[in-house]
Amino acid sequence: MARDILGIFEYEVLSLLLQRPRNAYGAAIQERISERIERDVSIGAVHTALDRLQEKGFVSSWWGEPSAIRGGRRKRYYKIEAAGIEAVRRTEAAWNGLRGHLAREGV
Repeated sequence: MARDILGIFEYEVLSLLLQRPRNAYGAAIQERISERIERDVSIGAVHTALDRLQEKGFVSSWWGEPSAIRGGRRKRYYKIEAAGIEAVRRTEAAWNGLRGHLAREGV
């Protein structure tokens, strides 16, 4: 069961893709997460999480067209998949269950 629950950073990435799916590429995701959690996040951490999430089948990606603004480089865009949506829901349910348990225990 614990392997079905996302870590906090993976949850943030997936929930962001779920809530704001348009124009989702590495730098945009990094900026949005930094705004959301109100602290700097490295682009390396974002790409590592995206790679891990893609290996798990939670996201898919594709290459955009080369851009002169980017010196001919392409952006890699990301999309949350059904398995990723389910992982977000399972994680939220687990966290809500824990909150309920702690409330019942008076913690």
